[in-house]
Amino acid sequence: MAAGSGAGRSKVLNQYPCTPGYSKVHLPIHPEELSMKIPFERHIQDLDQRVWVLLGQTLTMVPRKGNVVPVTVDLYPCKYLETLEKGRGNPMYLGLKELQCSLFCTKIGEETTLQLNKKNVKELYDGPQPEKPFLFYHNEVGSTSTFESAAFPGWFIATGSKGESPVFMTQEVGKTHVTEFVLTTLS
Repeated sequence: MAAGSGAGRSKVLNQYPCTPGYSKVHLPIHPEELSMKIPFERHIQDLDQRVWVLLGQTLTMVPRKGNVVPVTVDLYPCKYLETLEKGRGNPMYLGLKELQCSLFCTKIGEETTLQLNKKNVKELYDGPQPEKPFLFYHNEVGSTSTFESAAFPGWFIATGSKGESPVFMTQEVGKTHVTEFVLTTLS
């Protein structure tokens, strides 16, 4: 179920959205107040209007056309920030709604790869501890976002720069691969 592999790139997800109608946080905050009812649902595209889709069991970026249906990516923030590296971005779990699976990063031989895993993203979010292979540091600069592996720092979710291309991991940020994505909020 590999989503692809390759050499490095970077960027991460934007800050958690504000809840309309709420302007103050009252302390103390109880754990049940931190629970999420739904994930942040997004479509992911690049600046050339290519979107993430599933082709079989492979996460692929294709040009957006009338008949193309992007996958819905469910993003859940990690609850255990104190156990993760600070200053790298917002640690997020990424799930594909259509397959009820999660993205995760692993090594196969010497190759860092992005794969699909049957673990449900909500179960990862609700788990008793963070699961680094499933976490990606999300950073946002302007309108674009990058996703860096928490398990393999310096490795970023990427895709080829033209046409149809699998989604993979790379260390080559800002070079030949696309590592900057636009997250579209679903209504």
